[in-house]
Formats: sequence, structure tokens, C-alpha cells
Amino acid sequence: MDLLSQFVRYRVGIILGLTIIVASALVPGFFGLTTLSLGLDRASTIGLIAIGLTVLLIAGQIDLSVGSVFALSGIVAVTLQPSLGLGPAAVVGVLAGAACGAFNALLSVVFKVNALVATLATMLIFRSIAHWLTDSQPVAGTDIMFSITLAKIYLNLFTVRSAMFLVGIVLLHIWLTRAVAGRNLFAVGSSAPAAEASGISVGWTMAAGFIFASTMAGVAGVLQSLATNTGSPVFGSELTVMVIAAVVVGGTRLEGGRGSALGTLGGVLTIASLTTAMEFSSVPAYFQQVVAGFILILLVVLDRTVKPRTRAHSAGAPAP
Repeated sequence: MDLLSQFVRYRVGIILGLTIIVASALVPGFFGLTTLSLGLDRASTIGLIAIGLTVLLIAGQIDLSVGSVFALSGIVAVTLQPSLGLGPAAVVGVLAGAACGAFNALLSVVFKVNALVATLATMLIFRSIAHWLTDSQPVAGTDIMFSITLAKIYLNLFTVRSAMFLVGIVLLHIWLTRAVAGRNLFAVGSSAPAAEASGISVGWTMAAGFIFASTMAGVAGVLQSLATNTGSPVFGSELTVMVIAAVVVGGTRLEGGRGSALGTLGGVLTIASLTTAMEFSSVPAYFQQVVAGFILILLVVLDRTVKPRTRAHSAGAPAP
């Protein structure tokens, strides 16, 4: 195995390690509990969405609308608080995210619209609905004290949001590695026709992936709106690239069939550390998107460069 293929195989640990070294050099007190707890809480926003997108990408599909679902779910949760109360409104907000996922599944699975095209269209639709509901203005919630509760740090490290993210990663890891449905997901992503021939319901698996991805985006959006006591149509406008980059850094293939929960955890921590370092260095937000985009392109290119070599070796063919 050459150096390039070793880098691709162990890229999560290598990139995370290098990123932490750079971040610790640029950010004073990077390893302090206060910095770590705030960074982990912030990373959990990307992380919750990444959990859902990991499942969908393993199935061989993609969702570009998660950022719009993030904003729309938060707006629904905030605008319904006066009539339903905080708890029920939050539940409806998450259900709104699930409904968005069901619509994506309808387009991609039932009507066979390419997922890239379908979710690009719904990204615009959901974002437009968010602007329509709010008249393009932020909407304030009714309970600022609950926002303070969500921001409270427990055990000197965890907030409610970051704890939910870490628990979600553990549950996803167990499901992907131990459950039959988790193994079936890899089969669908590797070869949908072969999975169908073996008796796996490919359509239902893909549909569940779309719904789960949007539900997790809804959970993240509702938590963000509750934490800020605000719903805004511009929330999440830059999240999609960051989330996809985090999942791909973690080793999940865009073509499907490969990925892991622990890899996604490493990818999320990498993107969060990189973002923290750039913000501390006063790097503009738009340039952070450029960096995330380049990382995404680089890893996809490396993946496709190394993959044929690996197949050739495994088939007994001579190395190129």
C-alpha cells in the first residue's frame, strides 16, 4: 500500500490531528474546558445534521436542502410557541423537518428524480417558504430563559445540544455495526440492484434515509432557534457545504456504500476546529466556505484516484 492510499485510509486521524495542532497554535487556551465546551456545542449543530446525512450518503443519495430545512424547522418551532407552547411547538418544528424529508423522498424515490436535482430544487423551495412565513425578518421566541438553560454547561464540558450529538453518534455507530438494517444500508449504497435481488427493500431504505436526514436537520434547526430564541430565514444558509465536508472528511463516500459514525465524529471535530482557528484569525466567513469546498474536492479526487488501485490489487492485477 503506497503513501497516498495510506493517507486516504487514515485521513480522519491525520487531518484531525493536523487541524488540532494548527488550531492550538492560533487559538490561546484551545484545550481549556471553556473553549472546548463552547466549540463542542457549536460543532453539534453541524454534527446533528451530519448524523442524518451520513445515513443518506451511505445509501448512495444526497440532500442539498438540509440548510433550508434547518431554517424552516426553527421558524415553525418559534412562530407556533404563542399558540402551542414551547414543547409542542418544538415537536411540530421537528415534524416539519420530517415532512420536508418525505417530500424529498417522494421526488427522488417515487418519481425517480435525481437526488441532486430534486434536493437542489427543494432547497430553494423550503428557503422561499421560510422567507414567506417570516416576511424575510427574524422572529422572536417567547421564552428567553429556556435559551439560557440550553446554553448551560454540565460537567464543565457538555451542553444539552452537544450531549445529544454525542449520544446520537454512539447510537448511529451501534445501529450501523450491529443492526441488520444498518448492514442493509451499506448493501443498498454499494449496489442497489444487487440489494434488491437479495430481498432488501431499496425504495423504503432510501426513503427512510431522506426522512431521517431532514428530521435531524429539523432537530438541529429547532435547537438552534431555541438556543437563540429566534427563528430566521437566513439560518443555515452556509451549513450544507460544511456538513457534507465533515461527513466526507470522515470517510463516507458520496457514491455510497461506505461510511461510519466515528468517522463522521472525527470529520465534524475537524471542521469545527478549522472554523474556530480561522475565525480567531479573522478569516472572513466566505473564505471559510472556500476552504471547506477545497477540502471536499481534494478528498473526492483522492478517493477516486486511490480506489481503482485498491481494486486492482484486490483482484490480483498488477499495480499500475
